[in-house]
Amino acid sequence: MSQIKWKHIFQQLKADLIGKDSYRGITLTYAWMANQFGHFALGFIPVFLIYKFLCWINWRPHSYTAAWMVAIFWLLFETGNFLWPLLNNKNAYRFSPAWWNVAFDTATDLVFFWIGSAAAAIWLNPSMPAFFLLVALVVIVLYPSYYWFTTKMFQQYASYPFQFRLSQWNYSISKEDKETVTSFLKSPKQKHLLVFGSSGSGKTAISIGVANELSINRRACCYTPAIKLYCMFHEKEITADALWIWRNTEVLVIDDINPGGPIKEELVPPEKFLQFLDALKDNREAIRSRSVIWVLGNQDNSEALRNKWTALLETIGVRGEDVCSIDLKG
Repeated sequence: MSQIKWKHIFQQLKADLIGKDSYRGITLTYAWMANQFGHFALGFIPVFLIYKFLCWINWRPHSYTAAWMVAIFWLLFETGNFLWPLLNNKNAYRFSPAWWNVAFDTATDLVFFWIGSAAAAIWLNPSMPAFFLLVALVVIVLYPSYYWFTTKMFQQYASYPFQFRLSQWNYSISKEDKETVTSFLKSPKQKHLLVFGSSGSGKTAISIGVANELSINRRACCYTPAIKLYCMFHEKEITADALWIWRNTEVLVIDDINPGGPIKEELVPPEKFLQFLDALKDNREAIRSRSVIWVLGNQDNSEALRNKWTALLETIGVRGEDVCSIDLKG
């Protein structure tokens, strides 16, 4: 299993903090750090402004009064921000959000708000008890910072074409297919998920959503379009500038193997895919030994198509019981 080690974290920090993002682009880890600096600033700046305003109107409060006002405001705001969708929209989701994960994210943001508020109060009026409180808040946020930074690395190195949570997916799906997706997410062993559907049915989005949930659960995932994977089947060595690629990942998403309706023709049938796969002798083992989400098109006879791709997987050594499928109607 691919792991993120401290040396990888320091390499990522160096890459994010040194250089200009105007020519290198924004990474998820950089965006997370910038977001938390923004939370710090939204704690720090209001305390300073409120304190100066109160002094301007000839009310000279202690600086910690302003800090408590800002801290309580952000507590109430973030509590409402978290509870509103939980209480009012909980039945609107095809797949329920990972509420504990959202709650942990909300709590992390709050601590950064409070660190900013405490830092502003100490700057205005130094105090040892307040300094110890600030140190305690910094210590508290160390593990969440490590968790979220490395989680963003898991998402980042998956190379998803867009960021998407499974709870955002709002296309049509049957109860049976929904249970299949949930079972795939919770499975502790390697599974293969065949995703059938026409254009506009959400098959790519649900595949990325499923894989992204696994990335957030700290599993090494990799997304690749099929046309790119066909070329990588010929690569003997890992040359990508990444922690993992398709050969050593835990979960692989192969997108657009076939386009699906309105194009009924199967452009890449299973036997042709197998021909590409056998470019190197180790490729079969690479596919067999990890979970794979196969984003396929559809034909008039979807059952026949499902049987053909299941037979392909059995040919390379995947047990039939480890293959499941969903059919999105669009």
